[in-house]
Amino acid sequence: MLSALLVVAGASVVTGSPADAAGDQGAVVVSPKQQDWVFRDTDGREVTLRGFNVSGSTKLYENGLLPFRTTADAARSAQAMRDLTGANAVRFLISWEGVQPAPDRIDHAYLDRAIAQLRAFTDRGFRVLLDYHQDLYSSYLFNAGSWYTGDGAPAWVVQAGGYPKESCGICLLWGQNMQNNAAVRQAAYDFWRNRQLTTSAGQVRVQDAYLAQAKATMTYLKQQLPQAAFDSVLGFDPFNEPFDGGLDGGTGVDWEKNYLMPFYQRFRTAMDEAGWNAKPAFVEPLVFWNTGFFEQGGMTSVGRLGTRWVFNSHYYDGARMTVSPAPASDGTYAEVMNEIRQRATALGTAPLVSEFGNKLSGTGSDRTPWMVRAMYQGMDAGVPGRDWWSGPAAGGSVLSSLQWQWDVYSGRHHELMNGNPDKVQTEGDAWNGEDHSVVAADDAGTVTPRLDVRVLDRLYPSAVNGDTLAFAYEDLARSGYGGAGRQQAWLTVASSMPEIAALVKDRQYGVLVWRGSAATVPTDLHLPRSFAPAGTTVVSDLGTVGGVPASGSVRAVLESGSSSAYRLQLTAPAGSAVHVALVVNTTTGTPATAAQLAAARTELTAWTNRQFPS
Repeated sequence: MLSALLVVAGASVVTGSPADAAGDQGAVVVSPKQQDWVFRDTDGREVTLRGFNVSGSTKLYENGLLPFRTTADAARSAQAMRDLTGANAVRFLISWEGVQPAPDRIDHAYLDRAIAQLRAFTDRGFRVLLDYHQDLYSSYLFNAGSWYTGDGAPAWVVQAGGYPKESCGICLLWGQNMQNNAAVRQAAYDFWRNRQLTTSAGQVRVQDAYLAQAKATMTYLKQQLPQAAFDSVLGFDPFNEPFDGGLDGGTGVDWEKNYLMPFYQRFRTAMDEAGWNAKPAFVEPLVFWNTGFFEQGGMTSVGRLGTRWVFNSHYYDGARMTVSPAPASDGTYAEVMNEIRQRATALGTAPLVSEFGNKLSGTGSDRTPWMVRAMYQGMDAGVPGRDWWSGPAAGGSVLSSLQWQWDVYSGRHHELMNGNPDKVQTEGDAWNGEDHSVVAADDAGTVTPRLDVRVLDRLYPSAVNGDTLAFAYEDLARSGYGGAGRQQAWLTVASSMPEIAALVKDRQYGVLVWRGSAATVPTDLHLPRSFAPAGTTVVSDLGTVGGVPASGSVRAVLESGSSSAYRLQLTAPAGSAVHVALVVNTTTGTPATAAQLAAARTELTAWTNRQFPS
């Protein structure tokens, strides 16, 4: 059984709660930074959140509407994620149906199981975004023989609604139900208009009921979580992928202003009354705003959000998922990620990409490795790699992001679709034919990546002391699976810097430029496992090292909660000076000489002074 044994491929597993994890992650707030907004920790460092959604298994009844079947699975999965990818955050899915199975009952046993699973992550140094997940409103809208299913609202809500027989017609994608399925649309329409329902507990308004259980959930979580774990909870996503159900002759932006934002304001009030007033609400726009199809919304009509909110967007490449045969390449997603940055700036808050990715099997999945690579590239910097060295400041802030998804039961499910014993789902995610999990586990429980680990385990600035001015990373991920396919560098160095170009040729590397602060806390970057400290070279104004030591102003330390993953710590003198670090994986290839490193440092210093004059 997977729950009996779950280990990380090629790594030792810490089975307890690591002593150095508690308190290391801490609370974050939305904070201004020059012309935009970012996350900052209690030390004032600019934080980048990187990780995964756990997990789509919450949609499945075989898992009891939770990400994991057992707390042990949650703990071992968290350990695998920490060790294999250096992720520092997860989006943790829960279900309205799980919380409130009857109109007059909150299932505290369900919440206790969720809390235990959540703590498996906070105990290992993760920050956690809680997400009330729904898709197509509810599974109870669908008949036993349907092609599709949903998740979210409990049975009593749908039974009281008296909805028409569901049918999507000839729908090639499950998301088309939001546009074509009368039952799905009517149920959503009723939710946004707070329809009064007759239930076993009497007259209930559906949105009122939702908000009441959300408040009860948040109150209980605050009571039951230890303070360090509660501090590690980022906030709440009130409603996954909201869709309108009917515009009544208006537009998507009208609907966001008149229905979606008032709901979010009511949820914000529930957060405050439950003691979550210091945490932001991570609010999503109309689901189709940036998919390439049905584009409406984007919260352009709701006014400025401010620091008690986060602009929480998803991104899926609708064209390449359906009709476009074009592969992704250098710079493919710079523009769409910049649109997310710009929307957040206009709203006066920080951005988060809480879902992105693509399928890992089936038609078109051969393009997924570089699609995901290009998405990460666009989130690291909003300019193509070929242009970055000549204009790094144009890249914008590093986008925090959580990939869909991390499912340790991938391909090993046993889900009765819509309760039908003749439609047992075992493959992929076991939900509407999707297969997005970036990992899988074998019979022994060993968790291994399904995508090129160089895409998933990335160099990224997890906490910058001051302001990040520019960041880019060359992962050298191949175009195929399992190390197959073509290798091509996207982050290419200008010919005017031959020493740096020679040092990074055919190597993974990243560059961080930041402006310091009055504090003396270190700047942290996650080091991928391929960057063994002894084989990592750092060229910086803070020092140049070939092989990173365990102490000093440039040092490598273990990631909290891991015995095998490392972070690079760069400690600069207090002050607002501009600093730079070139981090190169020199594990293989001809070692650089001291003279070559000195020449590269000279070029790097001159480049920094040109691009970021004091």
